[in-house]
Amino acid sequence: MHSDFRTSGLPHLTDEGIDYYVGHLLDVTLRELLPQVSRELRFTLGREDLDQADQERAAGIVQAFAKRLPYIRGLLDSDIHAAYEGDPAASSIDEVLVCYPGITAIAHYRLAHELHCLGTPLIARMISEIAHSVTGIEIHPGARIGGSFFIDHGTGVVIGETAIIGQHVRLYQAVTLGAKRFPVDEHGALVKGNVRHPIVEDDLVIYAGATILGRITIGRGSTIGGNVWLTRSVPPGSTVHRHRRVTKRLKAAPASNPLFDTTLAE
Repeated sequence: MHSDFRTSGLPHLTDEGIDYYVGHLLDVTLRELLPQVSRELRFTLGREDLDQADQERAAGIVQAFAKRLPYIRGLLDSDIHAAYEGDPAASSIDEVLVCYPGITAIAHYRLAHELHCLGTPLIARMISEIAHSVTGIEIHPGARIGGSFFIDHGTGVVIGETAIIGQHVRLYQAVTLGAKRFPVDEHGALVKGNVRHPIVEDDLVIYAGATILGRITIGRGSTIGGNVWLTRSVPPGSTVHRHRRVTKRLKAAPASNPLFDTTLAE
């Protein structure tokens, strides 16, 4: 997407010069990443300095991250197209790329997730929290999220550490994929690292304000309505909504006019 650079404030770049620019930018960025990875390893190991083996480990992490960038790019392309195709208000791919907070949060998550998996969870969490502070969307870098992922509007979305999200999933604002309870050990301390967040299978839509808690599975092709509170698994193809309904007919409306016969879901 060569137009991305011009949209991002670099109109002087030609198609021929973009590859050189990207190569230079990546080289600078990866060189700056290496000392940050080294600092995290020193912090984790409790050492003032790293020995030769740990220095090689830090370099290996950066090299492995660099090799994953084309894969990350492919995922982000799928996310951007999912947003464009899933939002009738989106007028162009460029608008989605530069204006949508969901894409900003997902882009940070994609990078942070790779660093988390490579053994630098602190750097990963810092990256995800930068996006959180800017967008109001919190995605833990430990979560596993498939391609063509779209967060529409986005404010208040929370995706927990052990959540798993499949392909072609769309979330709306204020959706929570969280933990139902926090087990403790014999000393009363929280047990860390246990699996506690939902599995969301492929081809799902979860509407605004839905709260899904615990290690439950939302089956493929399901739709979860707005403001639903869900703590049990649902089979594929399910539609889940609030049970209470209020039927209200406006007094001034002719009975034959369906526009004035409104069903409201609480």
